[in-house]
Amino acid sequence: MKIILVAGARPNFIKVAPLWNRLIETPDLFEPLLVHTGQHYDDLMSEIFFRDLNLPRPHYELNVGSGSHAYQTAQIMMGFEKVLSLERPD
Repeated sequence: MKIILVAGARPNFIKVAPLWNRLIETPDLFEPLLVHTGQHYDDLMSEIFFRDLNLPRPHYELNVGSGSHAYQTAQIMMGFEKVLSLERPD
C-alpha cells in the first residue's frame, strides 16, 4: 500500500516521524513516500527535524518558500496534485 506523508512545518515533522518509522517496519505491506512542502526551508525550521527525527530525505520537495497563507496553500495544492498524479497512492 503506497502512502504519502506530507510535512512542511515543525508540527508536521513531529507528527509524521512516528508514522514513517512504523510504516517502514513492514516494507511488504507499506510503501511510504515523504513530501516536503518547502514552506519552512531554513536549517532550524526544517533540516534539523530530518536529522533529529531520523527522517529520510523527502522523495519530493515542493519548494513552496515564503508567501502569504493563500499563496503557500495554492502552491502546495498545485505541487501536491502533480505528486498524486505521478504516484497514485492508495
